[in-house]
Amino acid sequence: MKLHFKKIILMLATGIIGSQTISAQDIVRKFDFGSGAVHSGFTEVNAQSVYTPENGFGIVSASPVKAETGEGECNLTNDWVTSDAPFYFKIDLPEGRYRITVTLGNSEEATATTVKAESRRLMLENIETPKGEVITKTFVVDLRTPRINDTLEVHRKAREMTYLNWDNSLTLEFNGPKPCVSSIVIESANGLRAIFLAGDSTVTDQENEPWASWGQMFPRFLKPEIVVCNYAESGETLKAFRRANRLEKIISVMKPGDYLFIEFAHNDQKPGGNHVDPFTTYQEQIRFYMNEARKKGGIPVLVTSTARRAFDENGKIKKTLLEYPDAMRQLAKEENVALVDLNAMTKVLYETLGVANSTHAFVHYPANTFPGQDKPLADNTHFNPYGAYELAKCVVQSIIDQKLELANYVVDDFAGFDPATPDDFENFFWPLSPAADVIKPDGN
Repeated sequence: MKLHFKKIILMLATGIIGSQTISAQDIVRKFDFGSGAVHSGFTEVNAQSVYTPENGFGIVSASPVKAETGEGECNLTNDWVTSDAPFYFKIDLPEGRYRITVTLGNSEEATATTVKAESRRLMLENIETPKGEVITKTFVVDLRTPRINDTLEVHRKAREMTYLNWDNSLTLEFNGPKPCVSSIVIESANGLRAIFLAGDSTVTDQENEPWASWGQMFPRFLKPEIVVCNYAESGETLKAFRRANRLEKIISVMKPGDYLFIEFAHNDQKPGGNHVDPFTTYQEQIRFYMNEARKKGGIPVLVTSTARRAFDENGKIKKTLLEYPDAMRQLAKEENVALVDLNAMTKVLYETLGVANSTHAFVHYPANTFPGQDKPLADNTHFNPYGAYELAKCVVQSIIDQKLELANYVVDDFAGFDPATPDDFENFFWPLSPAADVIKPDGN
């Protein structure tokens, strides 16, 4: 099992430091998956279409995929690629925003497909199709590189160098009980509005199982009319995020009407050179972020940091973040900007789940749950996919409750969420991605 994980990550990382000579322009790429006749205007992808840097597109999978043909007159939907294990489709593309339309299902059997993009961003959740049914779904993905201009780039940490979020390719993961795809159409969508996320490990797109953060679940709850650009990174503080040119990268690609969500505190409260005091330097740093966004016509939104799982003797969550959430609330009121009070909502969520069951929202797993994990995992700061999913729902519900303009972009099937009545963790379904790592993210 250990070799399986290593093999697929090495395959995905191929060409990650490759040339950046791909020019940004209006792009339309169309792919017909399967073993039948190729639909007019489309490029064939079959079981032998393995990604190489020379081809510039193809399948990446540690397990065999099957290209099949079934009934039907349409060449686009009467054949498909499927597998009994997760597989990836990778294509080299320039930095930008892309609208992706996938056709799922086939004529011969029932299918169930979850689609994740780049570093495990949830795009489509368990799309089920009965035998004989084909369904088309659209989502949008932000594709980025570290480059800001000819002389400046984001200073990445060593662990980020192989992250799918930072390469020169779009990577789509097809996962689930019976993943199946018959076509993919990729179109430039650089005119889309964007939601930029600036934050730490509780926000970032976590690259590996079993870690997850709300930022990578957020796209699932938004219509394909606005794109989430998650620049958060584990271990970051307000100061370090700026020093690494992460904020400068955001501002360089921000357009009027884009949003900037700002969530910091977990690492900022710690002693050292990145420390800031809640009602002085913490607020000053956040004001800088807000003002930089406003200069580009952006709209800042403040987010109080997620509570840690630390209970007192009465089963109530301790205020381990001290005065930082209050400082964020005060600043939002003074600046008349929207506030997503995630700190308050997570307190309700954890207390509702209780001391024991709240571990199901965090990275708490017995030894040998994942490859190379010879010791139990017990992390009370970082979330697993269930916890991250519930937090993303908190963020979406706050947007709706405040009647923010962003509420217009929430998907129609969002049924509302109350952290006092969370989803049943026992029935939560998340198909594990092949990439797993037992090393805790920075900022624990």
